[in-house]
Amino acid sequence: MSKIRYAMVIDLRKCIGCNTCSVACKSENAVHIGVWKSWVKHIQKGEYPNVSKSFLPLLCNNCEEPICVTVCPVNANRVEENGIVSTDPHRCVACRYCMAACPYEVRYVHPIKKIVEKCNWCLHRVKVGLQPACVEACPSGARIFGDLNDPESEVSKLLAKQPVQVLKPEIGTKPHVFYINLDHDAVEIKREVDVL
Repeated sequence: MSKIRYAMVIDLRKCIGCNTCSVACKSENAVHIGVWKSWVKHIQKGEYPNVSKSFLPLLCNNCEEPICVTVCPVNANRVEENGIVSTDPHRCVACRYCMAACPYEVRYVHPIKKIVEKCNWCLHRVKVGLQPACVEACPSGARIFGDLNDPESEVSKLLAKQPVQVLKPEIGTKPHVFYINLDHDAVEIKREVDVL
């Protein structure tokens, strides 16, 4: 049996931009006000009356080849056996090398703890067999989480039958967040979020 390798599929055909995922993440992980582990970018394109709106949930891609792990001078970042990239809060010195190296801009310095944090797909929940909080909370079922190496998992089945895209594939990090129906214009628009 092959080892577990977690991945997330975000079906943008189902995402309604409600931000429930972001709120669930903040609640589950005690994320401080003004910083985010996961957020939803809202994109509006066109001019009246031809206007469209789409959403792009953003979070750590828990890459197969994470740059953040290679640049950390104190070995605070590591890839868990299940493929999730984690940060050891006892080793992190907030040097911000990982923040500078991350092509997805999903890391932040916690304003009180003074360490760098990011989404780790609720590793504490996953280890006991639960789904990440954002996946469990999504009212439209837009987030799907599971074992990429299990052909019977919903993630594997979706990847086998749906065309998917990843963010910045040219970087070579092999991200493990896959999007269905990704609006490439949305990727280029600068991050703008309201503080919850």
